[in-house]
Amino acid sequence: MAFLLIGSDQFQHHVTPPGHPESVERGEVMSRVAAAWREQGHATAAPRPATREEIERAHDNGYVDAVAETSGRAVALDADTFTSPRSYDTARLAAGAACQAVEHALEQDAAACALVRPPGHHAERNRAMGFCVFNNAAIAAAHALARGLSRVAIVDIDVHHGNGTQWIFYDEARVLYLSAHQFPFYPGTGAAAEIGRDAGAGTTVNVPLESGATDADYARVWEAIVDPVLEAFAPELLIVSAGFDAHARDPLAYMRVSTAGFGAMVRALWHRAQASSSGRIAIVTEGGYDLDALEVSLSDMLRVVDDPATAAPWSYDGTPAPRGDAAVSAVRAALRSYWPTL
Repeated sequence: MAFLLIGSDQFQHHVTPPGHPESVERGEVMSRVAAAWREQGHATAAPRPATREEIERAHDNGYVDAVAETSGRAVALDADTFTSPRSYDTARLAAGAACQAVEHALEQDAAACALVRPPGHHAERNRAMGFCVFNNAAIAAAHALARGLSRVAIVDIDVHHGNGTQWIFYDEARVLYLSAHQFPFYPGTGAAAEIGRDAGAGTTVNVPLESGATDADYARVWEAIVDPVLEAFAPELLIVSAGFDAHARDPLAYMRVSTAGFGAMVRALWHRAQASSSGRIAIVTEGGYDLDALEVSLSDMLRVVDDPATAAPWSYDGTPAPRGDAAVSAVRAALRSYWPTL
């Protein structure tokens, strides 16, 4: 089987307060994209809820209990993360969809994408944070480890650093966490010097980009850092935390990535999955808060992953990229002893 899209209108059942950026309208965008994809004759599937065992591979038992107890209620989990009466069930669906994407990728040596909300990469083992309830990508990676994999890579392209994913796997040698993000910025983590600890030393790779980074800056760090590290790690599965809030139109950040730039990132990741992980790539959505930019970026992502003919490699073309150059220097200083090819 080829590429599989996992989505559902049920992701609109997580309701946030009026004016909140992580809105029901984001779910409506995902539903429109999924419906258009289905109408074109492509393979789609409904999500299943994650089991308690799957969620607890990434989260503490007491935290999962606390989220479960919000069922039927509207609760503030932190200053900007809220539940509504059906949020617990929706969050379980988001985590389950991420696990389904992993299952499809492993069983079919193919690509899968889970269009989900709430997002996940800020959620830590024992707390919600930054609109995130359960850490979908981390649960997916832990699911892959439970199925016997020994090298799983998570590439996070959201504009915000995925602190939750980083800390969950900070001492885990089997999981490479690689994030390219605006820095300094929310949530305050993601410096190049944060590289993992103990057995996981060197398997956290943070690529901190200054505000205003362009497609050229991302291309520069991709060529110099992201792809060489992925090639050296040789993951058996590539998981993508696909946030689109580095888009030039996004209201919550200050980057200048174009829709084409996101397409280039997806193309590069698709190619790396072909070369390193037998085509196994599982994509899980994160942020992206300009609705028009989100819709076109999601649609372009699906097209690129489904059609290899459009997936040309992304290489740096020499366009000035001062923010990218600065990030490359910082990462090399922190990690060259772990990744000699940098």
